[in-house]
Amino acid sequence: MSRTNFDQLLEAGCHFGHLKRKWNPAMAPYIFMERNDIHIIDLHKTVVKIDEAAAAMKSIAKSGRKILFVATKKQAKDVVADKAQAVGMPYITERWAGGMLTNFPTIRKAVKKMTTIDKMNTDGTFDNISKREKLQITRQREKLEKNLGSIADLTRLPSALFVVDVMKEHIAVKEAQRLGIPVFGIVDTNSNPNGIDFVIPANDDATKSVDVILSALVEAIQEGLEERKVEKVDAEAAEAPVVKERKHRVAKRPRTQKEDEEALNANVVKKFVKDDEE
Repeated sequence: MSRTNFDQLLEAGCHFGHLKRKWNPAMAPYIFMERNDIHIIDLHKTVVKIDEAAAAMKSIAKSGRKILFVATKKQAKDVVADKAQAVGMPYITERWAGGMLTNFPTIRKAVKKMTTIDKMNTDGTFDNISKREKLQITRQREKLEKNLGSIADLTRLPSALFVVDVMKEHIAVKEAQRLGIPVFGIVDTNSNPNGIDFVIPANDDATKSVDVILSALVEAIQEGLEERKVEKVDAEAAEAPVVKERKHRVAKRPRTQKEDEEALNANVVKKFVKDDEE
């Protein structure tokens, strides 16, 4: 069963492309027709592509890996932030810092700097510096939080990148391609789909369009996370009896002296009976 249907996408305006003169010829396979000098996207193909992307994202989430969501354009940033937060995935909705992927260790140092500043605030360091220095450090912390706060939990490179508007986020796309990180992208008629691993042909300028597509993808990610949780519980349950059995053996009560004597006497009797029979 498809995660979205034709009518949902139509109602959200996912079919509206750009003006004909702005089109990228590489998007021809995904264009249904032209109306009033505007290209109309084939939503039947969009449905198929959403399902393909959703299946891949579900698999990534189930394996415990991270998908980095990127959308710095005004129409999409709030939607992306809300959806990514809902499933605990990292996201960038402010400015893409060059080298965020290709120079990841430096970005991690900047994130750790936020932790260091927080520690200074609690261990009394701020009490021993001037107001001016304190203000400078606080502003630096706010700037870091704004640009990198949403990836504070990203301790290693993401396993995939999801991008709204591959033209606007071309630096992020190039960095991912250079590192061999799969790219999922909402691609409009003015963009180049080549090099995008999972192309979702749709309107990338309308908030409703981005919302309906992201809802389907986030639902798939949530399913993957739930399945991972269930498998983990089942694995722990399967190991539990073994642990219990070991504990039982370790906790076995030692025999009393009387029981030892009775066992010894029983063995002696058995020996005499055996000798007598022989």
